[in-house]
Amino acid sequence: MEARFNYAKTAPGVYQAMEGLEQYLEQCGLEKRLMFLVQLRASQINGCAYCLDMHWKDLRTYYSDRERAALGWTESVTLITQGHVPDAVYTEARSHFSDKELSDLTLAVAAINAWNRLSIAARIVPGGYQPAKAQELKKGA
Repeated sequence: MEARFNYAKTAPGVYQAMEGLEQYLEQCGLEKRLMFLVQLRASQINGCAYCLDMHWKDLRTYYSDRERAALGWTESVTLITQGHVPDAVYTEARSHFSDKELSDLTLAVAAINAWNRLSIAARIVPGGYQPAKAQELKKGA
């Protein structure tokens, strides 16, 4: 696969706008590991090789009830055209997340879906991403 174009070079405003979302999500209070899990699952659903390469390197997965609820929410929000978010998925997510957390989680799902679409459209080549240091991951755990 060969990259088609580079957003940072051709349209830096696109990349800067997405970075603004990421900066908000970094400080929103959701656990970093949970965010990586959401990003990985949405990227799997969307088939974004670049983002899969990135997020599996960032994540050592274990699935708590909260994480399973986040995965269900991620799948339902990502696959929205398959019948919207079912009430059962909302009820399960709501039992683990406050209104603010669920709002932030939904933004995180929307952001990774946008990143996936940008990466897929540009055919960004996977393999070059290097994960953060283990200490940085532990801060958000």
